[in-house]
Amino acid sequence: MSEPVSVKNIGLRGVKVADTKISFIDGEQGILIYRGFRIEELAQKSSFVETAYLLLHGTLPGEKELDSFSRQIVEARNLPGFIYESLMKWPKQSQPMDVLQATIPLLAMADPDLLEETREANVRKAVRLIAHLPQVVAGWHRIRNGLEPVPLDDHLSHAAHFLWQINGSKPEAEMAHDLDTCLILHADHTFNASTFACREVVSTRAHMYAGVAAGVGALSGSLHGGANAEVMKMLVELESERDIPGWVKRQLDQGRKIMGMGHAVYKTTDPRATFLKEMTQRLGKKLGQEKWSRLSAEIEEASVKEFEKRGKPAIKPNVDFYSAPVYHMMGIPGDLFTPIFAMSRIAGWCAHVIEEKFAEAQGKPMLYRPSTEYIGNYCGLMGCSYEPVTERK
Repeated sequence: MSEPVSVKNIGLRGVKVADTKISFIDGEQGILIYRGFRIEELAQKSSFVETAYLLLHGTLPGEKELDSFSRQIVEARNLPGFIYESLMKWPKQSQPMDVLQATIPLLAMADPDLLEETREANVRKAVRLIAHLPQVVAGWHRIRNGLEPVPLDDHLSHAAHFLWQINGSKPEAEMAHDLDTCLILHADHTFNASTFACREVVSTRAHMYAGVAAGVGALSGSLHGGANAEVMKMLVELESERDIPGWVKRQLDQGRKIMGMGHAVYKTTDPRATFLKEMTQRLGKKLGQEKWSRLSAEIEEASVKEFEKRGKPAIKPNVDFYSAPVYHMMGIPGDLFTPIFAMSRIAGWCAHVIEEKFAEAQGKPMLYRPSTEYIGNYCGLMGCSYEPVTERK
């Protein structure tokens, strides 16, 4: 009989480390809220830029406020020239998430508000980051393929502009709207690994860019933002598989994960996955690529049934499971799925950075400093006896 997991070895799951006003999750009921608003309502009625304003400012903007905020993002799109010069010198086989993480400190060097720590200055930094990340991702994609970056177009929405920058052609309104909805769905998710990384770093009084660079690094892992790229690899490998239930059974028998299925917080359906599943079905029909929605649905159904057979709690799709085929059908390469996640989550990261920077005034200790239980060699308070290398056995 295995020993129970020590409370110190649970990876902070369920441990409340700080207060937040930014977002809320009820994993049992499948509820996600940004600043008091259900994700379902924002996905149906809002835009990513308006949602970013909500996350940063705490309230929905009025018409003039939204126009001003949108204009600020458009005006901040242009990357400093030395960023493109740097991208052109980097190895073309570099992973986009590594390129994105490496670019964040370069952007910091060009920010005139870098060391000013007022709330207003941090919001201005956030606006620049929201505007710049899509340009970095699209710019790198063009450069690595031997193409020139696409000129800016101030008349395109945030999502439409990214698709324009990637493909060099203006996207259909429906596809741009779908991507915008995806950005809303990914914009924040309480103290997930990357957001906690951002907050932990800036709790040392490091600047926003240092925190965001840490967030990008955390997001790159296959158990976090990198999961959507792994989902698409799985779907491609299973394209000709005729026995999906058998494949699911073999995966679980061998102790392997079904990528995109299950979540560390949600015990029921991830509310974001509901929108993305419908989007997958609709795009599949429109583009003649229904095989992806059919295959995804088969994997979902087989996984749920197999877990039920084994007497385990139901496992449901998370946000990565259906975002992967959606991005694929939009013509976006798989290694850009996670950078797009970062383009969205930057709004939440920056909101959390700002909240963390002013949390001390609300009574929170200045920086995170968890403790551990030492289980290594111990020779008493005086320590082990050091022997010269020639005398060691």
